[in-house]
Amino acid sequence: MKKDDIDNTAAPLIEHLAELRTRLIRSVLAFVVCMIVSFAVAQPIFNFLAIPLMDAMRDFGQRPELIYTGLQQGFMVQVRISIFGGFVLAFPIIAHQLWRFVAPGLYRQEKRAFLPFLFASPILFLIGATFAYLVVLPFAFRFFLGFQQFGADFGADLRELEGAIEAGEALTVQFLGTINEYLGLTMQFIVAFGLCFQLPVLLTLMGKADLISSQSLADVRKYAIVGILALAAIVTPPDVVTQGILFAAVYPLYEISILLVRMVERQRERELRAQGLWDDEETDTALKEKS
Repeated sequence: MKKDDIDNTAAPLIEHLAELRTRLIRSVLAFVVCMIVSFAVAQPIFNFLAIPLMDAMRDFGQRPELIYTGLQQGFMVQVRISIFGGFVLAFPIIAHQLWRFVAPGLYRQEKRAFLPFLFASPILFLIGATFAYLVVLPFAFRFFLGFQQFGADFGADLRELEGAIEAGEALTVQFLGTINEYLGLTMQFIVAFGLCFQLPVLLTLMGKADLISSQSLADVRKYAIVGILALAAIVTPPDVVTQGILFAAVYPLYEISILLVRMVERQRERELRAQGLWDDEETDTALKEKS
């Protein structure tokens, strides 16, 4: 290989690396700016995230309040909120920068095929996060708070308290939540449901890439059920209730994904038939191999 050939092949690589660096710098700057903005309004954001728990505590006749046990916890909670909020606010910009980097290497037909999923992904994440905030969190908090018990008053006279205990009266066991624990649990729910709602996007993209078929998805349905149950056990707290809710929300999405992949296959079949490239025997053989 001549020296000129080496220089010519190296130039595009250097241009791609320079383009990647530009996109990364813009994405990081957008994230930092959005993180600073989120830090400035971290307290209202936390108050908004705390509404499901506060409402549940009021229903149990409790004073809606949380505590923190470490001197630095209040600050670190605001930092976590700013990081999370910064990523959420900057996600459209980051996705746009990613698209601007990838798009030049795609054909026009590939761009048209990919763009709907680029818009559908954040919408489905928002739907999943909203479902977790409005439905799952209130239900889960009321379920957990139901294990409290209210009995003898610890503020009463010591002799009265001892007499109540000897009489078999229940002691008061009451929830005193920390802001750090609550924020972690809430964000875990929101992110888990938002990501799980990406299932139709992922499977439909794989169907468009001809990596899977609707028939293969239908054939492995029983394994998918086990996989979704295992995923629910990993991404949610260790209780059957929230795991069941996540499974009940995600499994219908799997069935919807089968329908979407089937629509993709029919569209591909129509296009190939119009071009005179469709072979029924070859297609049947390929479907059998995938299944």
